[in-house]
Amino acid sequence: MNKRVDVHHVTRVEGHGNIVVEIADGQLKECRFDVVESPRFFEAMLRGRPYEEASHITSRICGICATGHATTSLRASEKALKVQPSLQTQLLRKLSFHGEILDSHILHVYMLVAPDFLGVGSVIPLASSNPEVVLRALRMKKLSGDMCATVSGRHTHPIAMMVGGFTHFPKESELVELRQRLVDISDDIDATVDLFASLKWPSFERDTEYISLTKPDEYAFIDGDLKSSDGVVMPTDQYQEILKEFMVKHSTAKYSRHLRDGYMVGALARFNNNYEQLNPRAKDAAKKIGMIPKVTNPYLNSGTQVVEIVHCIEESVLVIDQLLEMGLQKEEPLPVALSDSQGIGACEVPRGLLIHHYWIGKDGKMTGANCVIPTNQNYANLEADMRELVPQIMDKPVEAMQKDLEMLVRAYDPCISCSVHVLMVDD
Repeated sequence: MNKRVDVHHVTRVEGHGNIVVEIADGQLKECRFDVVESPRFFEAMLRGRPYEEASHITSRICGICATGHATTSLRASEKALKVQPSLQTQLLRKLSFHGEILDSHILHVYMLVAPDFLGVGSVIPLASSNPEVVLRALRMKKLSGDMCATVSGRHTHPIAMMVGGFTHFPKESELVELRQRLVDISDDIDATVDLFASLKWPSFERDTEYISLTKPDEYAFIDGDLKSSDGVVMPTDQYQEILKEFMVKHSTAKYSRHLRDGYMVGALARFNNNYEQLNPRAKDAAKKIGMIPKVTNPYLNSGTQVVEIVHCIEESVLVIDQLLEMGLQKEEPLPVALSDSQGIGACEVPRGLLIHHYWIGKDGKMTGANCVIPTNQNYANLEADMRELVPQIMDKPVEAMQKDLEMLVRAYDPCISCSVHVLMVDD
């Protein structure tokens, strides 16, 4: 048996990546995911810039996770500058963060993943074959974007967040209206769960190490300790002891490992590590889809994104209630303590664990930065999944093998452009 799968480039993902699989005489000879994007030098862009600009620069790393990068950047700067944001600032950031998680997950599960299950090549024909599905997604996506804009000034690349606070504050009437819209979207949320509970997910299991942030009292998206499903819990300041990056020849992105050859970050890792902190309605959604931790089917990363959609809707209502009960106040930016210092920010963006590590001089200018992106942390694990999956599907026609492999890549929801930090130099 001789077969070859050669996909240049995988569609319905962000960025350019290739699947290369070769089977010779019934044996797997080659199996890899090539990352072929050109590198982006955001860490170098930060050097010499005032710390006030860092969150605005790094939010441009990604148009999907702009709020996530901005928030992680602010937390790194605040750690370095010894700034503790107020409760109001923390709640407003949480609300905006929930909006971004919703926006990204809705985009992924409806526009990128659903076409595979509903028998079409993209969301364009899906709009004709299943218009109610696409219209539902657009309604939900509009709400999530408005959440970010209400808090942070605009949806993509927020402008109102700053070190220690905000430059803009939503009106109470805007929060009341947003809360009502979150309640009114309930039928669309139930329909989303029903849709993804009805899908026939690919049958594939592979246990791995799952790494995420964790907190004792909430489902962690902003701050927390690092948690591995293999039994390690560690402060984020020690991230380099867990997130061990390395390079491979076929990728312009770094790979990562910890206790095994690779690990997984993202919704499935958060679900497995922090299930008990999920909102009760989200736990009900997980049960309906058929997921109880520990879930080891990587295709169900999309299923756990649906669970997080439910969680973020419900928790956003609670956050707004708390803000309204407190009464929104215009707060002045907090003072900073300038010195030669460093700080590490950690957040769970839609695709997983994001680290920003900053060095700031006593003049307030950045002297160094390190950004560890979720997608590059997943590459080693994705390839390990591919190596185990291919022998199980090699009897299928090449076209069917290709679809299974493309669906596996899409399940990881990779943001390939964000992950590229390596410059290939020819001898």
